[in-house]
Amino acid sequence: MLWRLQIGPRARAAGVACAVWTCAAVAAAAAAPTPPAQRVPDLPWAGQVHQFAQDAARHQSPGRRVEVLVGALDSRLRLAPCRRTQPYLAGSARLWGRSRVGLRCVEGTVTWNVFVPVTVKVFGSALVAAAALPAGHVIATTDLAQAEVDLADNPSNPLTEPARAAGRSLVRPVSAGQVLRESHLRPRIWFAAGDEVRLVARGSGFQ
Repeated sequence: MLWRLQIGPRARAAGVACAVWTCAAVAAAAAAPTPPAQRVPDLPWAGQVHQFAQDAARHQSPGRRVEVLVGALDSRLRLAPCRRTQPYLAGSARLWGRSRVGLRCVEGTVTWNVFVPVTVKVFGSALVAAAALPAGHVIATTDLAQAEVDLADNPSNPLTEPARAAGRSLVRPVSAGQVLRESHLRPRIWFAAGDEVRLVARGSGFQ
């Protein structure tokens, strides 16, 4: 037996309204903007490490302007919650350029110890090139200028006195405004192989 179902006008209107509402809901969901990514909150010990590194760097470089940038730990690390952490320096570590600060948990269910990367900038007056200088150029005092620079930007010592640079030649080109460092200069040759050298010793009552 075949049954025929008749839909009245009211039911038909309700069905159409439902379909329209469903389409509108789907369209609204598709058009809704993606929520912005949440900013990862600063770790609770980051400020403590920053203050510790800044105080230690100022103590190691008295009279210098110091800036400290705290880096991030390896994202794969999973540290247990800690009620109290303690930053420290390993041995006689010097906070200069790319460095690191030890951080240990001293009060928690699980104790841990990590090293936090930090970048320490130490600003001071040093010699810079007044103009671009090619490799092999013999430096004159007119090639030099004084400027405040980040002394810790490179492991090689920056030059601060013109007398240490004048008359020496460059082993590599230096751009204008670049800090002049010991590694840029050829070593001084005081005497050649085979030269006769006389050593004079002086003391109380003798020479």
